[in-house]
Amino acid sequence: MRELITFALFCVLYVTVQGKTSPPKVKVYSHFPGEYGKENTLICHVSDFHPPDITIELLKNGQVIPDAQQTDLAFEKGWQFHLTKSVSFKPEKADNYVCRVRHMGKTDNFLWETNM
Repeated sequence: MRELITFALFCVLYVTVQGKTSPPKVKVYSHFPGEYGKENTLICHVSDFHPPDITIELLKNGQVIPDAQQTDLAFEKGWQFHLTKSVSFKPEKADNYVCRVRHMGKTDNFLWETNM
């Protein structure tokens, strides 16, 4: 826990010193090709953002899907961060799935395209 707090404080200090902001790039996809009524995994990969002030939610018909798993916050060269959130799901024709991303006070929704 102490390491996480130290890392968070370092990130805040870095943002203050650097003063740069990069909006996230978002990809929403499924592990397997989409088929109605078949188990799959919905994935939202968010990358190239800075600072690490971000929230990712996976929604089905406007409601947060429970039990979604999120990777640990990671960063690349140049202090660009990335995260992935995923959850098991079984798509049905009438349902829509969205990845909602909040970064630095701005919220955007990204729709999963079924390809069916």
